[in-house]
Amino acid sequence: MTHMSSSLPRREFLVSTVLGSAAVLSGCATSGGSSKGVAAGCYEMRIYHIAPGKQEALLNRFRNHTLKLFARHGITSVGYWMPIDPADQRLHFLLSYPSREAREASWKAFVADPDWQAAYKASEANGPLVSKAENPFYVLTDYSPKPRTGNVSKGGVWEWRTYTAAPGRLGALDARFRDHTQALFAKHGMNNYAYWHKMADQPGADVTLDYFLTHASVEASKKSFAAFGQDPAWKAAREASEKAAGGSLTAPGGVKSLFLKATDFSPAQ
Repeated sequence: MTHMSSSLPRREFLVSTVLGSAAVLSGCATSGGSSKGVAAGCYEMRIYHIAPGKQEALLNRFRNHTLKLFARHGITSVGYWMPIDPADQRLHFLLSYPSREAREASWKAFVADPDWQAAYKASEANGPLVSKAENPFYVLTDYSPKPRTGNVSKGGVWEWRTYTAAPGRLGALDARFRDHTQALFAKHGMNNYAYWHKMADQPGADVTLDYFLTHASVEASKKSFAAFGQDPAWKAAREASEKAAGGSLTAPGGVKSLFLKATDFSPAQ
């Protein structure tokens, strides 16, 4: 996956994301109609690269301190996930806000909170917990379900998929998902959780579609995608969309997938 990254030290990164992460603090109005779920105009997927040997310490800080402090300052926790591959030590978490401006105000208050500062200092007494952080900003597509919390995966796995469109073909890719792909995913047992575009000031905003699916298991996902790929309705939709666009809607190597499992403290399970 390609995301905005920072190699700043942990505390400096937190401050920089509050005060200078975006030159354009435009509103993040959702591009679709309202539906039941986590109502928000702006989403942020934060990815923390965990320092060696610090996974449990980091998860404990979130479990015991960070989520409560986020809520205190108007930061909505949607979900927290770790890759199913234990060698992949990256905590992914999705936050939501009414707007980008609200996000900046909430984080400024959060990092200034004495309770956060004390929890941060105590947790890092034996060294930093995070070696690098990434934080792309998103808006929902007009065809996305609203992200929801609760027992979404029913004990299964989450799949974060990133599509890089061929230049000028993101709109055609969206149309195919809107008109065909989502329904065919559901037909073959895949749960459509939500679909996002990067905000306009983010790298790759004009070519990137990110979305979450859930499956009963990794093996179930493989069976579902195999059936989906052989479905005559999918083949017809793909052929028609590529003929209209003049070629593939995705760039070479432009489909990435990562399987994750919700943490025990994640609102979305």
